[in-house]
Amino acid sequence: MKITAIAALAIPALAIAALAPFAASGQAPYKAPRTASGQPDIGGYWSNATLTPMQRDSKLGDRPAFTPAETRLLEADEAHQVDVGNKRTDPDAPVNAPNGLELKPSFLAAGGVVGGYTRAWLDPAHTVWRVAGQPRTSLLTTRDGHVPPRKTAGASAAGYYSGGGEGSRDPLGSYDNPENRPLSERCIMFGGNVGPPMLPNGFYNNDYNIVQTRDAIAIQVEMVHDTRIVRLNSRHRADDMRPWFGDSIGWWEGDTLVIETNHIPQKQAFQGAWKDLTITERLTRTAKDRLRYAFTVSAPTSWDRPWGGEYEFAPMRGVIYEYACNEGNYALPGILAGARNAERDRAGAPAKGGSD
Repeated sequence: MKITAIAALAIPALAIAALAPFAASGQAPYKAPRTASGQPDIGGYWSNATLTPMQRDSKLGDRPAFTPAETRLLEADEAHQVDVGNKRTDPDAPVNAPNGLELKPSFLAAGGVVGGYTRAWLDPAHTVWRVAGQPRTSLLTTRDGHVPPRKTAGASAAGYYSGGGEGSRDPLGSYDNPENRPLSERCIMFGGNVGPPMLPNGFYNNDYNIVQTRDAIAIQVEMVHDTRIVRLNSRHRADDMRPWFGDSIGWWEGDTLVIETNHIPQKQAFQGAWKDLTITERLTRTAKDRLRYAFTVSAPTSWDRPWGGEYEFAPMRGVIYEYACNEGNYALPGILAGARNAERDRAGAPAKGGSD
């Protein structure tokens, strides 16, 4: 199993530098407890909710960390958001500013012009993520904290969700039938959280339960209770079947669990790559209450070299309960009814409920 090249790249320079305090102080690195089968124990309930974005604010340039003052300001503002958001909402308050609190663009986008969740219903995070104590400005560890430019245009995951337009065989595109709707809307899966890579969604349910056995690791995410199974000391499948979450195999390198995933389906394309996409993840218990997570993205037809990111899971408060998701809620019947009316319009027939 030739994995050393990609596995080595999965430890960004910042992660290596983070070990320096141990060397300087002479303090021995944390040694994780062992399971009954002798594996480092990384199991339990963890959360990756964070105020740190995946990609760095361009105004911060190449700075990998916030200053202490910036960190305090960000976390104080979040505490204020929570406090104000938990107060009773005036039903006549503007959609974009309930309780006088201006909603973040991402929260507002989720509700559109009719409004969505108020801050009280969301649980995105309360803190900036630290890695070895360093408050990071982005989850990515590229120099500028951004996804590198692609060599070629990305194939949208959505080769399935787009379409339409003049002359198209499917002029209604994503509105034509249920199978053309996004997987999350259909309650099939929310790929961002379960991964790979495993990334927080900025809204809620960024919680995980890791269960270990001698031969496999199960990673369950609270969002739609997706569960990824990692086969240990196994081989990748030899066919081109592409199961949800891809084909994940794993092995232990000392106290680090290395997971390599390929065979990722097009509907789960990451940053436009899927066909030759390999994602390598590394999980290391670095303290009683910290689980270091690093990932490397490799797709030779999309990028000249691998790139990635890292963060640290923190213990979850409590356990994961059932997540209920209702397919499309009220939207799906309306979307499909609109598509049928559009078909009748093109055919010159009266819309349902209309008259001659």
